Amino acid sequence: MRAKVIGGGLAGSEAAWQLARRGIDVDLYEMRPQVSTQAHHTDRLAELVCSNSLGSFGMGNASGLLKAEMRKLGSLILQAADHAQVPAGGALAVDRDRFAAFVTEAIANHPRITLHREEYHSLGVDEFTVIATGPLTSEALGEELRRHTGEEHLHFYDAAAPILTLESLDMDKIFRQARYDKGEGEYLNCPMTQEEYEAFWHALTEAEGAVLHLGGEEKHFFEGCLPAEVIARRGIETLRFGPMKPVGLTDPRTGRRPYAVVQLRQDNVAGDLYNMVGFQTQLKWGEQKRVFQMIPGMEQAEFVRLGVMHRNTYLASPAFLDATLQWREHPNWFVAGQLIGVEGYTESTAAGLIAGINLARAMRCETPLILPRTTMLGSLLHYVSHADPKSFQPMNSNWGIIEAWPVKIRDKAQRHQLQAERSLADLEAAMAGEVALSTPPCEARFTLRDPSVNQPR
Repeated sequence: MRAKVIGGGLAGSEAAWQLARRGIDVDLYEMRPQVSTQAHHTDRLAELVCSNSLGSFGMGNASGLLKAEMRKLGSLILQAADHAQVPAGGALAVDRDRFAAFVTEAIANHPRITLHREEYHSLGVDEFTVIATGPLTSEALGEELRRHTGEEHLHFYDAAAPILTLESLDMDKIFRQARYDKGEGEYLNCPMTQEEYEAFWHALTEAEGAVLHLGGEEKHFFEGCLPAEVIARRGIETLRFGPMKPVGLTDPRTGRRPYAVVQLRQDNVAGDLYNMVGFQTQLKWGEQKRVFQMIPGMEQAEFVRLGVMHRNTYLASPAFLDATLQWREHPNWFVAGQLIGVEGYTESTAAGLIAGINLARAMRCETPLILPRTTMLGSLLHYVSHADPKSFQPMNSNWGIIEAWPVKIRDKAQRHQLQAERSLADLEAAMAGEVALSTPPCEARFTLRDPSVNQPR
């Protein structure tokens, strides 16, 4: 028996890897380069299109705890991130090209994985499948999914930030510092006075493309990845309390905190490319250059990639998925990645990891791996399988979804540390039932469902 994985992004690559390392032969389908998307620039697997950061790696952070859980589960994507890491303070940021090349080579060289460069159009009910086509699912497969869900897809709009060259920056106006001097890496900081900030705000909100004409669909933006101009239009102070917040930074020229600041984060190992942190945008390209070159130190900035806007698709997952990521009505199918309504590189990868593990377990006639809600990943999967489908919105990892500590602890850092330690211990206990990876597939059809955890709606 063979498994199919549709989609060669973060979730699909991770799912294929987990299946293969458990002795399952895999056919991985990636439509690029035959079919392009609005956001991708290469034909490599696991290409990062929005940011080069996978979020914080500190255990006191929800994203950091999720990464720790994924490391225990043997994530390929985190191996690639370690290989391609670039300095970014307390965040795990990577050289995009080196990262994607690592994943592509690992997948292409695995003897149990066959990579197919073609678009996948239809789903076979009897085929063992992980669907991980992501937010840029092709139109044909999108229609196929819509037919099986019996309802319209939900959707929102996403945006990517510009990337520019280091040599084009005026370093006499820019200073290096990580916020609160945390972490080994440093950011480039472009400080603004109040007068400079207000002029920039007016230019940004009045630029062509700042007002989105999408028939009232701006409500479908995901709050965690809003275009900078959409944030700005909510009020003149919103950027200063968002991507341009100056807290934890000191301008060495004045000895004081700037009024506002634009941060640039290293985007490749060579250190000659930087991206604008929090400045994903859908402005017209000419307007991007005009407005962003108003930022001190960026007057002559050379952009190697300008911001882009694209439509992202996700499913109302609680209506038909279990916390195992198994499709209730089609038990041979598992769904993973941003398609299920998780938001973020790490979260998408983690979903692919669990989908791959559970499809492998299903093909070996084993019970599914269901992670407890004391773990960050278990809590995230519980959310996408139990939220109200009518008001379902994408979700990041965060402390609000994980099971609370049994006694009240005022010190937030101490409470999160205890929750993190409990999470990793409970994850180890959940993993104790994993059998040898070499167990062969079985022939029986299966229905992996734990009715005590997930009830069909």
